[in-house]
Amino acid sequence: MKLLYTHENRIIVSNIANILEQAGIDIHLKNEFSGAAAGELILHETWLEIWVTEQDFSKASDIVENSLNDTGSDWFCSSCGERNPSSFEVCWQCSSQATNVE
Repeated sequence: MKLLYTHENRIIVSNIANILEQAGIDIHLKNEFSGAAAGELILHETWLEIWVTEQDFSKASDIVENSLNDTGSDWFCSSCGERNPSSFEVCWQCSSQATNVE
């Protein structure tokens, strides 16, 4: 097993773990319950970690890198033509639903 990914934010690590599992990669989470020991241990030693097998490491690394770098594309509102960030589901200008998101 090799350490693939760790981060101080457990939500980010959990999201990456879900993406990897959806891709069919077996993962092992370490430090799931170590948050309670944060005052006794060095803080970064309590971070949630994702471990994978040697065989899956290269594929899993690519998936993690692509996931972290994928910011999505901005979209243009079909009602008012306003540009909106990919994270918006409704136009910030006119409140229309996103219909042409790529």
